[in-house]
Amino acid sequence: MTRTRFPALDGLRAVGALAVLTTHVGFHTGTSLNGPFAGILARLDIGVAIFFAISGFLLYRPHAVAWFEGTLPPLTLPYLRNRALRILPALWLAVVLAVVLVPHKDGVTWATYLQHATLTQVYFHGPAADGLTQLWSLATEVAFYLLLPGLAKLLTGYERPTRRSVRWRLVVLGVLIVLGPVWMAAVNATGHPQAGLWLPGYVGWFAVGMGFALWQVARSSGRLGPSALDTLTKVPGTVWGVGAALLLIAASPVAGPYNLSASTPGQAFVKAILYTGIAACVLFPALTPTTRIAGVLGGRVGHIAGDISYGVFAYHLIVLSLVERISGYNLFSGKFALLFFPTLVISAAVAAASYYGMERPIMRLGRRDRSYDVSPVNVDNRASAHPNKIDDWTTAEVTPASPFGQG
Repeated sequence: MTRTRFPALDGLRAVGALAVLTTHVGFHTGTSLNGPFAGILARLDIGVAIFFAISGFLLYRPHAVAWFEGTLPPLTLPYLRNRALRILPALWLAVVLAVVLVPHKDGVTWATYLQHATLTQVYFHGPAADGLTQLWSLATEVAFYLLLPGLAKLLTGYERPTRRSVRWRLVVLGVLIVLGPVWMAAVNATGHPQAGLWLPGYVGWFAVGMGFALWQVARSSGRLGPSALDTLTKVPGTVWGVGAALLLIAASPVAGPYNLSASTPGQAFVKAILYTGIAACVLFPALTPTTRIAGVLGGRVGHIAGDISYGVFAYHLIVLSLVERISGYNLFSGKFALLFFPTLVISAAVAAASYYGMERPIMRLGRRDRSYDVSPVNVDNRASAHPNKIDDWTTAEVTPASPFGQG
């Protein structure tokens, strides 16, 4: 059970990175605001929910494995150290590049960049630095890192696993899933947009992955009987089809405006619920993939794309800004392809150079105590498969610049 690997998640990270890059280009060109595909382009920020769900699954699974096998859970300090080794080098390089290469708008000071470098910007009022606006989600991810050890202990630390205890923990995770939409509705009702960047609004997306992790481990151990999820493992195309249908619903006005205008409380609630369902539908087939799905998403191309996806997340808005300036592009003037293809190619090249030239060597150098490693959204499948063993791997955060929107 502990050595299970989930290769298809590699490709899902690449898909998520592509979705977020696409939604940002769509916003900058105006094609996600007007036109026949505006709704779909605007909602490709669904990459946030997908990656948070992947993160919840792979980060929590080693705790669930330890619970079922009666072994020690992952050590907190090595876990946090490895998270820092994974995310900080590319984060700090992105901040430096933004300072040097992206024009500063009014109100952005050295303190703004320091907040982004420490991932505390979501707790301060003031404008985000252009080229770094997507980092709000990395700040949310770090908040989840800090919460996870305590939350995992509450869920797995006080009694031995039985079918009844597993079901009760799934109920608790279900409550967390509902918390996110309620929080987002309250934020929009009370007019406190800053709070819409905080973890409570997104904890449900992590909880989706955690629930799948608990189900997968319990199912593998025989402590959870057959359920509807077992039937769904046999029809991955149907599950993804349901996810696509939910995305089409989310692309309608029922989920709120396509621009940066505030949603109504009802729209915020509906959007969060729909995104939760989409994330679940996208993630689930990749946990028990068919041979074909594993070959496409978990093959060599998918693995490499997953490796560099965190870099694509970190650098793509800086690249997009440079492409716009070099080409003399005027914001919201259409010509989607003119920005999309150069931004995609250059972002991938920069991300590959960053990963193979800086990020991976730093991880290898810093991980002398090879006791435990899982990554944020690009958590190591191999590390997750064996919580006391580290293999070289990456993390990928891909998110839009503002919650449920672009910027």
